Amino acid sequence: MSSDFDIIVAGAGMAGALAAISAAKGGAKVLLLDRNDQQEAGKKTNWGWVCGDAVAKAHVDFIEKEVGIRLSKPELDHVVDGVYVLSPDMKNKFLFEGEGYTLDRPKYARKMVSEAVKQGVDYRPKHEVEGPVLENGELVGVFGKDEKTQHFEIHAKVIIDCLGMASTLRRRLPPNEFIEKDVSIDDIESTGRYIARFDHIKEDLNYYDPKNAIIHLNQQLAPGGYGWVFPKSDGKINIGIGVEKKSLDLRNKKLVKTDTLHKLIDEYVEWNPVLKNMKVDETDHNGKGYWSVAVRRQFDSLVYKNYLGAGDTMTMPNPISAGGIGPAMVAGILAGKTAAEAIAANDTSMDFLWKYNTRFNDAYGNKTAGLEVFRIFLQSLNNDLINYGMSHFLSKEEATAMSYGLVPEISIASTFNKILSGISNINAFKNLVYAHGKMKKLIDIYKKYPKSANEFKPWKQMVENEIKEAKARFPPNPI
Repeated sequence: MSSDFDIIVAGAGMAGALAAISAAKGGAKVLLLDRNDQQEAGKKTNWGWVCGDAVAKAHVDFIEKEVGIRLSKPELDHVVDGVYVLSPDMKNKFLFEGEGYTLDRPKYARKMVSEAVKQGVDYRPKHEVEGPVLENGELVGVFGKDEKTQHFEIHAKVIIDCLGMASTLRRRLPPNEFIEKDVSIDDIESTGRYIARFDHIKEDLNYYDPKNAIIHLNQQLAPGGYGWVFPKSDGKINIGIGVEKKSLDLRNKKLVKTDTLHKLIDEYVEWNPVLKNMKVDETDHNGKGYWSVAVRRQFDSLVYKNYLGAGDTMTMPNPISAGGIGPAMVAGILAGKTAAEAIAANDTSMDFLWKYNTRFNDAYGNKTAGLEVFRIFLQSLNNDLINYGMSHFLSKEEATAMSYGLVPEISIASTFNKILSGISNINAFKNLVYAHGKMKKLIDIYKKYPKSANEFKPWKQMVENEIKEAKARFPPNPI
């Protein structure tokens, strides 16, 4: 079957627009399809671009280095010096990430689509991709509905899937051992947020900091997740929470409550003593929204025959922070680059596309399985244990390193002496040591990521076994 394009990119969100730009820069004939109109490119849902909007400076720098696009105001809405995590009792504050930005997502999306068009990408808004076109079991294109709800079918040599966690492309691929179809509900955070203006009634950097993003760990306020207050420009904030369903159910049962995500968000806003008279900012109809985010490692393979996936489609958000912007940026660029190389080589086989797996693993993905274990461990702790652990178990330097997916040597002897006064917490410390060991083991496994598809199956089984053991040891226990 003849192809209309070299590459089709489905979805013009964080990963999709950059994938199209990267592929076009590589000389490929690229089509970018998005279900939204041009003013709302990459919008996730009718609620808007639901996200915390935070991204590390390193990822913005990666865009400039790889595709030559320099971001600035207005898409880089606000500079932050760091992201700080606070314990439930507010007595301990750990640096989670360094310098970065909060984005104006609608403006960022419009800029990236404009950049894609400048690179010669054929961009078609109001085109909803509904599934893959298959011929003799091979992926040869996509089908869907256009702006007039008319059926379309477009063919290409390579498809880059950036449709999000519920992707209709990924879930309708032929049965295979490389691309997972579904995401376990235990690996999903339900999130919601407001972008709002407010009256700042007093100074307290534990609740609002105009120069830093704040994350509150609190299993009663946000069971299985956390709350956040991220500063934006012009006196605005992005404020919200994420919760895990099993943790929320356990919390409600123990407290004899029926709280929902919606109710907990409003309680979190009310709980904050320094932000008053909050009013939702409906610029671009992006003021209030809810969405689900995967908080596991990226899918073990990101490629199949004539197919690559990037961003939320491949469960790329950071398992600890649920931050998906940075990894989506990195993945989009690498997916587009690899696909263009495949077109130039006239080889779109899985063997050729496999280099995308190894590139993403080297650039970002090698730490995420370890972070997944750390997330599972954190969800097994109640507020008292989190408070105690942040005071006694880890130094600030050790905690910061682990939040980056690094595995520092924990000074077990000195730490053990510290916890003798709280003998009931010894088991929690032993669990931390266990989680630390699992993280280290998974990082070693990812250093040996398979160089070809032939080596994939036994490697994948090793990863799954390690994660399964961690989940069995650390069931959620929020209260």
